Amino acid sequence: MRILYVSHYFPPEMGAPAGRVAGLSREWARAGHEVHVLTGFPHHPTGIIPPEYRRAFRHGFLREHVDGYDVHRTWIFPAANRGKFRRSLNYASFMASATLVGSLRMPRPDVVVATSPQLLCAVAGHFLAKRFGTPLVMEVRDLWPESLVAVGASRHSSPLVTLLERLACQMYRRSSHVVTITEAQRAAIVAEGVRETRVSVIPNGVDAAFFEAGMLRRANGKFVVTYIGTLGMAHKLETLLEAAHLLRDEADVEFHIVGEGARRAALEAHAKELQLTNVTFAGERPRGEVPRWIAESDACAVLLRRNDVFLTVVPSKMLEIMAAGRPILLGVEGEALSLLERARAGIGVAPENAEQLAAAIRRLRDDTALAAQLGENGRAFVQQEFRREALAEKYLKLLERVTGEVASGEKTRNQKAEVRNQKAES
Repeated sequence: MRILYVSHYFPPEMGAPAGRVAGLSREWARAGHEVHVLTGFPHHPTGIIPPEYRRAFRHGFLREHVDGYDVHRTWIFPAANRGKFRRSLNYASFMASATLVGSLRMPRPDVVVATSPQLLCAVAGHFLAKRFGTPLVMEVRDLWPESLVAVGASRHSSPLVTLLERLACQMYRRSSHVVTITEAQRAAIVAEGVRETRVSVIPNGVDAAFFEAGMLRRANGKFVVTYIGTLGMAHKLETLLEAAHLLRDEADVEFHIVGEGARRAALEAHAKELQLTNVTFAGERPRGEVPRWIAESDACAVLLRRNDVFLTVVPSKMLEIMAAGRPILLGVEGEALSLLERARAGIGVAPENAEQLAAAIRRLRDDTALAAQLGENGRAFVQQEFRREALAEKYLKLLERVTGEVASGEKTRNQKAEVRNQKAES
């Protein structure tokens, strides 16, 4: 099977979307399928094209061969992860560029998989599926435009949100199949009128590197709490800084913040205002270093704002932290908290509650046996349910079924048309 995977994000960019696309593509290629990833030039979240890509960026296209599959990079308007106008240009430019380049340079696929966020990426996938006459699988990682409203990027009553709501519903209905990463997201899409049989859940998986990282240990006498990921509007990392302020007189606790994003400058300014000496901003690190950063921590924080939209999400970093055998400090409710409790892999606190977060840190620091047990619980849980290889195989079976159903439906329509023509001639 020839698969065309359309994604706004791809390594060396960090983050769950990039990691998911790279991981699944690698496993599909290993299974003997021909995989093509259509993406933009790396720029997220800083809006800066890395030096090694700038020459190709000026030419507008680059083809790479990675882990047994082809990556096609097309021109994009680079923008930092902030500012509505420039980000809108960023999203729209990829939609236009991917549609054009995909139409002219891609071999005809058997199926197109287009992943959201952002929503216009799915629109590009729709155009390409129409161009090649192949089924479209729309992958929904975050509900749009609900997520934009949740992080304060737009108001629910705005014309933009109304337009995106209509567009999202149209895309759900026009896709041959919709894939989500949580049951709550699936329920939300079905509530929009999409048949249950046309929506499936394929959760995020974990690569082997994170399981291997669990063997690493750090010994510097400190209890290290690490946050790894985008420093964006959705995460409300002021909560972590406020917890650090509450623990400022406890010299054996230190905090590492690893990542880049729209809120980094504001967070660093807030840390300076609080006179925090127990917090280190490590900046953006290559994705290959993430397992080591997790392994060298005693606990890892996963935080989001308090908003009903985030009740439907399960941050992929939860699974990576569990795979490395480290306990989670979870400031997310809903499906993520249910998963944590089922795995018995950490301590849940109320979103945006620094006092509860500080208390949970003290508890894990003071009870090393509990911390170790939570880490082992999470590791065993992820090994059982979230290995990348098994989920990629499940996804492949779904793609094969979708392509088979579409081909069968097309054959039936052709047969009916032939019968009608015969009747008309007689």
